Amino acid sequence: HYFPWFWNGMPTIHIISSMADAGLVETLLRCVEKADGGLDSQDVATSLGVDHQAIVGAVKSLQALGDVISAEQRSSKHWELTGEGCEIAEQGSHEARVFSSIPDEGMPQGQLMKLAFGKVGFSKAMSNKWIRLDKGHEGGPRVFRTVENIEDSVRDKLLVVQKGQSSQLEEKEKSELKKRKLLSEVTVKSYWITKGSLFSTTITKQETELTPEMIASGSWKEKKFKPYNFEAMGVAPDCGHLHPLMKVPANPVLSVKQIMMLQARDQHDTFFLSDPAQAHEFPLDYLERVRKVHSEGGFGSQGYKYDWKIEEAQKNILRTHTTAVSARMLYKLAQKEKFTPVKYFSIDRVFRNETLDATHLAEFHQIEGVVADYGLTLGDLMGILHQFFTKLGITKLRFKPAYNPYTEPSMEVFSYHEGLKKWVEVGNSGVFRPEMLLPMGLPEGVTVIAWGLSLERPTMIKYGINNIRELVGHKVNLQMVYDSPVCRLDA
Repeated sequence: HYFPWFWNGMPTIHIISSMADAGLVETLLRCVEKADGGLDSQDVATSLGVDHQAIVGAVKSLQALGDVISAEQRSSKHWELTGEGCEIAEQGSHEARVFSSIPDEGMPQGQLMKLAFGKVGFSKAMSNKWIRLDKGHEGGPRVFRTVENIEDSVRDKLLVVQKGQSSQLEEKEKSELKKRKLLSEVTVKSYWITKGSLFSTTITKQETELTPEMIASGSWKEKKFKPYNFEAMGVAPDCGHLHPLMKVPANPVLSVKQIMMLQARDQHDTFFLSDPAQAHEFPLDYLERVRKVHSEGGFGSQGYKYDWKIEEAQKNILRTHTTAVSARMLYKLAQKEKFTPVKYFSIDRVFRNETLDATHLAEFHQIEGVVADYGLTLGDLMGILHQFFTKLGITKLRFKPAYNPYTEPSMEVFSYHEGLKKWVEVGNSGVFRPEMLLPMGLPEGVTVIAWGLSLERPTMIKYGINNIRELVGHKVNLQMVYDSPVCRLDA
């Protein structure tokens, strides 16, 4: 919008968005014209009674028009009251309010401490010897005044700062108020404004582009053009994009060339790390319960009857499945004061030392989901799996009994692949064993059903990780969990 203003009989045009802005720009130009050598934007804001950012906006608008004004940014420090400091300046210090709250007959200490300002005020008032505590009073500890009147010097000092006269206080006094978090020293950035080489009270519109009409009519000769910024970035060109499977958040731990050396142990299809080779932070009480279950049994299980060693559990590996994530989340759930049913899922990378073929990869993404609640059964698990795969368009499913060391019962999930013309495994599932859940601290009776599947398996590859994330996160309404691909062997 264009608003005409008249200054000393000369018409002035400001390219601004509102009448208030126009008046502020006009006022700023008048101040600069009258200033001897320049002026500070903070001083202008104070004298005009407007927010400093409004003055900064006017400065920026004028700078965009060329060298109308020159503005040099400066920094200065000053003291201002914190939120608590403003409250004390208005209502009095905590210690003064405590003193005022105590009647002549005294007040029970417990009642005084319930006041919002009681704890801090009691301590400060005791230090000032304004009050005393009678611990042997027949009705219990009671607080009495020791003086008739007090001087609230804390409030007085804050009022001085509030008036912009902090220089009247000694540095020690300001430091004490800062320590009580009543004052803060802030850095204010302002502009030192002087006239530019093109300073004028008449501001005309600068053209931003040369049009064919200007060239044809010759009007470009009479117009002022905004300087062209040769340093400005152009429009970013269209380019290639990451494959959906590569959009999983990268983790610096996987920078194989720079950080780690991998050793293979074929019998367990596991990649071990040599640097860092071991983990050292464990919840020791939980670790002891896990050790006991493995070596001696417990919670209805006879255990594995072997010599469980901390050295083995400490070994860092690239996880072979995301059950490590589920176990960690369930342990965190067990530490909460009250159990609440939950649904979790994760989408992340896993690593296996396997021979590559149509159904096996050395690195792939695994989708894992768990549901924890009372009374869940294998039927609930099969229902969720049918719902999940049906929404993906996979309706031909089979379930086959299987063995997993941490679930019982367990099932492998198969789907018929039209391209390969055979049934292929698309996932694994089961009900977590009590001897896995109870040592975590989960209540008895809580059942956890779980399932996992590979995104890159032939039946799943066409859907892409973003589709899976949307399906699991919104349609099945599960909570998403990300975790690091490095896990401990005990997980």
